[in-house]
Amino acid sequence: MFYLDRKISKFVAVNEIISISHIKKTYKIGDEVINALKDVSLSINKNEYVALMGPSGSGKSTLMNMLGCLDSPTSGDYILNNLSVAKMTDNQLAQVRNKEIGFVFQTFNLLPRATTLENVALPLVYAGFSKEDRDKRAKEVLEQVGLGNRMSHKPNELSGGQRQRVAIARALVNKPAIILADEPTGNLDSKTSVEIMGLFEEIHKNGNTIILVTHEEDIALHAHRIVRLKDGLTESDTQNQKIITYKSRVEALG
Repeated sequence: MFYLDRKISKFVAVNEIISISHIKKTYKIGDEVINALKDVSLSINKNEYVALMGPSGSGKSTLMNMLGCLDSPTSGDYILNNLSVAKMTDNQLAQVRNKEIGFVFQTFNLLPRATTLENVALPLVYAGFSKEDRDKRAKEVLEQVGLGNRMSHKPNELSGGQRQRVAIARALVNKPAIILADEPTGNLDSKTSVEIMGLFEEIHKNGNTIILVTHEEDIALHAHRIVRLKDGLTESDTQNQKIITYKSRVEALG
């Protein structure tokens, strides 16, 4: 769906949650200038499931940092959920990260001495929730990811797949609009990877926008749209026809 914004005289996507326009990112290392992102424009709608792919040095990690408000572009525009974030201060970016985005990392990033419940509730501490409300919400998302019986366990008492489920629950606890997953199956075996990707599909069905960063083709094929980067530029942006065809058949069957 689109509407006409008369102030800027162009059509704007109502469902657009992310819009980056001509994003560039350069780093200076000594006398050398690295053009990590040369000119990338991308729009993502609410409840899309997008995979970002590319070889090492393609710019996908830099783009992930931009999308996750972990870094700011050298130039270009970034609109996230109607907020202009390209020129935000570090404090403003931290607030947006805590409210709008849930992060899932390859290395889980769990506190080793904290319980599963405490790890999941941590973002709510920074958001100012009471302990009672933190625990209630953390228990809800742990049940959602199938770990209702592991709340008192610490990370070293869990399998790799269970630790990633804890990380996913922590990403969901603040009810963010976007889940940004960076190589979420990189430390998991094939069977566990399939289970975790199935969990992401359930999260997507529940209404979250998912952005998956991966270099693995079989993992990217779980997404509904695949954006490939090369040398700091967008090489291709295509729909996953297998997923689209399957969804169409399911919808036709009622």
